[in-house]
Amino acid sequence: MSDDIELTILMPCLNEAETVGACVAEARDWMTSARIAGEVVVADNGSSDGSRELACGAGARLVKIAKRGYGAALQGGIAEARGRYIIMGDADASYDFAHLDPFVERLRAGDDLVMGNRFAGGIEPGAMPWLHRYVGNPLLSFAGRLMFQIPIRDFHCGLRGMRTDSVRVLGLRSRGMEFASEMVVRAALARQTISEVPTTLRPDGRTRAPHLRTWSDGWRHLRFLLLYSPRWLFLLPGLVLTVVGLALTALISVNGSVHVGSTTFQVNTLVYAATLAIVGVQTATFGVFTRIYAVAKGYLPPDDRLDRFGGRFRLERGFLFGVAVLIAGLVAGVISLVWWHQNDFGALDAEHQLRLVVPAALGLVLGSWIILSSFFLSILGLDKQISLN
Repeated sequence: MSDDIELTILMPCLNEAETVGACVAEARDWMTSARIAGEVVVADNGSSDGSRELACGAGARLVKIAKRGYGAALQGGIAEARGRYIIMGDADASYDFAHLDPFVERLRAGDDLVMGNRFAGGIEPGAMPWLHRYVGNPLLSFAGRLMFQIPIRDFHCGLRGMRTDSVRVLGLRSRGMEFASEMVVRAALARQTISEVPTTLRPDGRTRAPHLRTWSDGWRHLRFLLLYSPRWLFLLPGLVLTVVGLALTALISVNGSVHVGSTTFQVNTLVYAATLAIVGVQTATFGVFTRIYAVAKGYLPPDDRLDRFGGRFRLERGFLFGVAVLIAGLVAGVISLVWWHQNDFGALDAEHQLRLVVPAALGLVLGSWIILSSFFLSILGLDKQISLN
């Protein structure tokens, strides 16, 4: 980083000969008019159409990135940036490099990450496919706000500013389009200051198809969000399944049936309810396992709630609770055997018997799982990243 360069405008590039020169010129003209000491860096990802020469001819500093991928190009460009701040944007002429003042104002005010909001600034006709504008981007942005409490309405805007020192400490790894999500999520997890400013989106100036692939890249974004949120991937769904499964199991076991309107749920539902409870408990515990592992490995920041849980958890407590559940299952199993013995081990009323046998089996499975999980949690705690002993 150079003290005399305030801003680096970073453009990832892969065969953008039709537009990269104009983008570089627009960015340089804006810096001159705004009296900002800066540079334009084009992170080239292996262009073969003359983009490199055109970028250099327009006044950019070229950085050659051998690893392919949108994220790889930006990672390389961020590493080579000399400015105190970085504003990144695609080199396809879709973003307005002539009106970057709001980004610089927020960065100078101390924000770590400044996102552009195309929905607030304006999307010109033909600039964004209908599916992206009304389905993909809103849904993924909503998922990001829900999972990570990030106050951003346009999660995937490619025009964004950042403090160079702040973004470099995030340890960004993604090479593909999901890099856009990773930057926002990691900044939020690191408790960096994130803000949003309006920006515009124009139709790009290319005659070829865009690099973005709607379904595959959309899935990569969603997959990233889920993998970085064990609570939403495992813990919360698991708790819901557990509560619903245990409640139905108890109601049907005690009452023999549950009536919802004209529909009656009996022993067949009991079997599915017990299965639901088993899947729920396993899923929820996977959420705890994953969170502890991710924190220990540095993929996720420390979690105060997890630390409090670790402070209260003891192997012996988990073991004893599991044994209690296991014994309850054994007792129910013994009672069912006594009933069978009273009928001389002959044919029984299947519906009546299942109301006891299914809860018995559920207790045996859940008790065993809790005991084993308690030992596994203690093993995860051996690295002392979280006290579990």
